[in-house]
Amino acid sequence: MTRLLVKYCGNRSLADVKLTAGSRADYLGFLLTPHGKRFVEPEAVAQWLEAVPLQAHQRVVGLFVNATKQSVISAADVVRMDIIQCHGSERPERVADIAEATGLPVWKAIHHERSALDKMKAYAGIAAGYVVDCKVAGQWGGTGFSFDWRAIPGYMEEARRQGVPCFIAGGIRPENIDDVLAYDIDGIDLASGIEEQNEKSGRKMRELEERMRYHGN
Repeated sequence: MTRLLVKYCGNRSLADVKLTAGSRADYLGFLLTPHGKRFVEPEAVAQWLEAVPLQAHQRVVGLFVNATKQSVISAADVVRMDIIQCHGSERPERVADIAEATGLPVWKAIHHERSALDKMKAYAGIAAGYVVDCKVAGQWGGTGFSFDWRAIPGYMEEARRQGVPCFIAGGIRPENIDDVLAYDIDGIDLASGIEEQNEKSGRKMRELEERMRYHGN
């Protein structure tokens, strides 16, 4: 079994970054579109990353929800990000355009629904990875709700056919990590599941990572 990839998303303060940078996380995510409670200004993120050294294996992911190409380029000029994540309803052409304009790999969020697997197939050869999240009306992510994890094998099969990683998001917490790890997944993506009172929780991270170690990750 390959090493489980871990993404801690929705970092919104220097304190959050200090915790996630010192954790087991492979990816630190920041919402750079003015959409939702976890939005952070690119200039603030740049300052935090300047103040907190990341581990050698850690990468920065910038999240955008239906952002214009120019706004993504502008944010990338400010934040030293390694990966862009399109988390809205961006069509394949938009994702390809952003990848070409920035020179960065672009992940696409797929919201679980009946047609989700067909949508995922439309990004083959374009998306450098996927995040499968729960679909909640009026929201794009970070809701704390899970989708039916029995659908995970279909998403993993398609991602592997495309040769890219697939992260499972939505409602993952220390209390249920055993359930999601029962599936053969590439990675997990958490925001609210490692928070207490809207701040990242070192206690929850430690509990989650201890449970992952139990599974050999």
